[in-house]
Amino acid sequence: MTPPQDTAGPAGAGLALRVPRPSGAALGRGVATIYLSLIVLLPLAAVIERSTRDGAGTFWNAVTGPEAVAALKVTLVASLVVVLINAVTGTLIAWVLVRDSFRGKGVVNSLIDLPFALPTIVAGLTLLALYGPNGPTGIDVAYTRVAIVLALLFVTLPFVVRAVQPVLLELDREMEEAAASLGAGSLTIFRRIILPNLLPAILSGVALGFARSVGEFGSLVLISGNLPFKTEVASVFIFGQIESDRTTGAAAVSVVLLAIAFLVLLAISVLSRWGAKHEI
Repeated sequence: MTPPQDTAGPAGAGLALRVPRPSGAALGRGVATIYLSLIVLLPLAAVIERSTRDGAGTFWNAVTGPEAVAALKVTLVASLVVVLINAVTGTLIAWVLVRDSFRGKGVVNSLIDLPFALPTIVAGLTLLALYGPNGPTGIDVAYTRVAIVLALLFVTLPFVVRAVQPVLLELDREMEEAAASLGAGSLTIFRRIILPNLLPAILSGVALGFARSVGEFGSLVLISGNLPFKTEVASVFIFGQIESDRTTGAAAVSVVLLAIAFLVLLAISVLSRWGAKHEI
């Protein structure tokens, strides 16, 4: 008996393998590329070009000047302190919102996003009214580095909380119950089961908070006092350079902040991927 012949042939096979692409895919990629170029890439390129217009020597002098170095140090140290605090308190707040039930939980959950909606200058004014010389709390930290940390904690509050919350909601509780039934304590369960799953989200929230901190301006311009070599942060230093018509110096320090933020985000992304691959 003759086996059935393949009537499709090479031409038919070629047609079968030809999968049509969505007609709007190329258009969507083009629109996204143009939009990102106009909003992000071209402005960044303009800042970099302006910072190096007068040569590499001018750029180097601008970013290594005593006042610029002091402002960068204050900004970076305060940002590191803030993200370390947020890594702990943000995770704790997310845990309470997901795992606990209490009256007013919806209100608290809404308040977490307040820094996103509130103009940062209003946040600085509010903190100055509370913790300034005539504040009702009796605590006066205005025009100090503590005030810088307080302001940055306020504006970066949502990042870790909102990054950790969805992970906690999707976390398998059966693994925790099984570990508890085998005699594992709460600390062991958190350290061996919960934390490895939360770590990528915590790192993502920390990276976003750090990037926001190094560039924050509105909440700091009032409460920090802007004292050179003491409480002047990099963003306020850049603003002062622009007001003094030193745009090259302002652009140079801006490029340094951009580079720091980008490197931190890149490092956290790499660490998050590594953590996801080595999850237990």
